[in-house]
Amino acid sequence: MLKVNKYSINGEELGKVTLPKSLFDVKSKNPEALLYEVINMYNANQRQGTVRVKTRSEVKGSGRKLFRQKGTGNARPGNIRTPIRIGGGVAFGPIPKSWYKPIPKKKKRLALKLALTQRAKDKQVVILEDIKLDKPSTKFALELLGKIVPEKAKTLIVIDGSDKSVIRSFTNLPSVSIDRADCLYPYEVINCNYLVLTESALNKIKEVFSK
Repeated sequence: MLKVNKYSINGEELGKVTLPKSLFDVKSKNPEALLYEVINMYNANQRQGTVRVKTRSEVKGSGRKLFRQKGTGNARPGNIRTPIRIGGGVAFGPIPKSWYKPIPKKKKRLALKLALTQRAKDKQVVILEDIKLDKPSTKFALELLGKIVPEKAKTLIVIDGSDKSVIRSFTNLPSVSIDRADCLYPYEVINCNYLVLTESALNKIKEVFSK
């Protein structure tokens, strides 16, 4: 049975919570290869692919011959817009393209479960009471994290919904990121040192990803 600590919003330990085996105790034949494949596709999908340079047909400059072919002692002159001249176009430069790679749903879900399993085995999962704030408070967020995770640890906080006050409170802190439970990706889980789940977020993850 995988049990982790549960804390109140004041940082007080309330006891233990049993994590569901269907999410935090999953096995696969080759988990490292699957995680690598899914995370690699995820990172590729974050690329915009909008970088572009001008070719010789698009830069400014006359198309006439710069000077006569022979008798000057110089190399044979070409167009001023050729790639070998300063201010000329770029040869074989980058053009807009799509880096998108479709991630199969079954692979993505299994990779997420494997990432959650790894965090649970490393004892880096913490359950937290649901957070409710009237207004953003970075001071509250800093004090709370100081009581439940080691100082300066790279932490991912998962909540259910999009409470702006909670999001603004934690995103001001260095090495802390926050995401919704129904949008969780394996890369985020693997890329953190501690995973902090609110109670409602844990229930939402069960609902969305247990199948």
